[in-house]
Amino acid sequence: MSSEANVQLLKEAYRRWNDSKGGSVDYWFDSVIGPQIKFDSLPQGAPAVPFARCYDDRAQLRGYFDGLLADWSMQYYTMNEYVAQGDAVFARGSCAWTNKRTGKIAETPKVDFWRFKDGKAVEFYEYFDTALVYGATTA
Repeated sequence: MSSEANVQLLKEAYRRWNDSKGGSVDYWFDSVIGPQIKFDSLPQGAPAVPFARCYDDRAQLRGYFDGLLADWSMQYYTMNEYVAQGDAVFARGSCAWTNKRTGKIAETPKVDFWRFKDGKAVEFYEYFDTALVYGATTA
């Protein structure tokens, strides 16, 4: 697939993610995530967000989404800038989530890096303000 096709795939996936407030996990698995993926997150499984860690197994990756949606409610997730070159795409925007235990909102800039092979994501890394997120997890 071309860089533009990868961008269009992500635009649709992020639109669904935002519109469903996190209810489109199956779409990500069906349409975006490849059979083999390296999925990683800036917090590296820190206690405040244990689900936000490295996954090398597609089946175990469900744990990321299960943990995220169990602990947080999405307010919005907007990616409004995409930079693509070859098989790589950076998406930049912002998101806000409410911690279900504390009721605090974490609103942060968000950058996601994606790498594609044959039209499916094979690598992902997310960047966000971990201090804001950790702060929302404390009472």
